[in-house]
Amino acid sequence: MKKEHLPTGDAQKGRAYSPAVITEGGRIVWLAGQTALTDADGKDLSGNFDAQAERIFDLLGATIARAGGTLADMVTMTVFINDPRNGDRFVALRGKRFPDGKYPASALITVSHFARPGLLIEIQGVAVVAE
Repeated sequence: MKKEHLPTGDAQKGRAYSPAVITEGGRIVWLAGQTALTDADGKDLSGNFDAQAERIFDLLGATIARAGGTLADMVTMTVFINDPRNGDRFVALRGKRFPDGKYPASALITVSHFARPGLLIEIQGVAVVAE
């Protein structure tokens, strides 16, 4: 599988996303929207943006691992938040999950409500893993 991240400018680096990711070969993994109201130990995460985002990244990584890849294989993500004030915080959290600077392409969208009370963020995406 070949994956190329188009060069990023300062704007993309500052927001932790790539303008485009080009892939050739590999298995495409379509990731359903993921939310998190509890952590791995069952602790309630309602209203805790950072903890929900971190848990979602863990869950997405685990799903991609079941398909033979890692979180680094994500090529695009759509992120839904219900408070635009959390946008910069999300960018910082995502930046830590892709420390090599090879970010997925991304959209960050503000919504008014989620399917369940207490949710503050949902992430869906696509990964391409080596065959």
